[in-house]
Amino acid sequence: MKAIRVHEFGPPEVMRLEDTRDPVAAAGQVVVRVEAAGVNPVDAYQRSGRYGRLPALPFTPGIDAAGVVESVGSGVKIRVGTRVYTSGSVSGVYAEKTLCLENDIHELPQQISFAQGAAIHVPYATAYRALFQRAHATAGESVLVHGASGGVGIAAVQIARAAGMKVFGTAGTAKGRELVLQQGAHDVLDHKAPDHMTKALAITGGRGFDVVLEMLANVNLGGDLQILAPAGRVVVIGSRGPTQIDAREIMVHDAAILGMLLFNTPERDLNAINSGLYAGLANGTLRPVVGKEMALAEAPTAHKEVLEASAYGKIVLKP
Repeated sequence: MKAIRVHEFGPPEVMRLEDTRDPVAAAGQVVVRVEAAGVNPVDAYQRSGRYGRLPALPFTPGIDAAGVVESVGSGVKIRVGTRVYTSGSVSGVYAEKTLCLENDIHELPQQISFAQGAAIHVPYATAYRALFQRAHATAGESVLVHGASGGVGIAAVQIARAAGMKVFGTAGTAKGRELVLQQGAHDVLDHKAPDHMTKALAITGGRGFDVVLEMLANVNLGGDLQILAPAGRVVVIGSRGPTQIDAREIMVHDAAILGMLLFNTPERDLNAINSGLYAGLANGTLRPVVGKEMALAEAPTAHKEVLEASAYGKIVLKP
């Protein structure tokens, strides 16, 4: 089969399309024929070698995919031919086939395309955990989603709106801001505008936001603390470097800064997340947005684009 392989950490060009052996399912494992593979920022960080948890070389990137179960090992209950999406992979998903543990396979509702299925796990599980398991957000609270036109941002907007929250977002392009509004945000701001934090606070009538989901803490965290409501919470989902804050802002607002890494999620919490996501996907509340589909061989270009500020939906690779 064809697969993207990384033999050394480095720039996007270290990824190469190669011929590799087909995976074989052992006990408790499943082989999925990949119809679409999702590209996430974490994939790019791992490929570059600048991430806390790195795979052993050589490896195939990616954990988000959607496809059809091709074969199963002993003890596996899911049936061959089932449409599924993945929340993990033993062998990586930038490939024509991927080997997964049964617990990392989830049925894909019929109305969700394979490309959309590849846009589910990392974005939607991250947004769900940030909102409910870290910030403990509730109906009626106000939420500001930075980078709301990207994969995690869109997921957060949809989930928060469905849960009865007042949802606001930021995006760097007019096209992205239009998308955020279409997905349910009450209002959206241009995060390239120098006064967007001031405008954000004004939207709340000066009260501030109960929850802020932060995708680029090294740029925004200091400003986030100034636009929090009393007992407000900032959940740091992404950061690309060190940041400096005034700790007095935390004290003044009785605020909390909460970090999260999806890979740290306990199994019990993951089970709850997947149950919630399936319900939303099945009833149409959650609608993954695919911004671009690219050929598997274009993985280097996809890794460059997934880190750009003008994010628009999810990038997926088609084997």
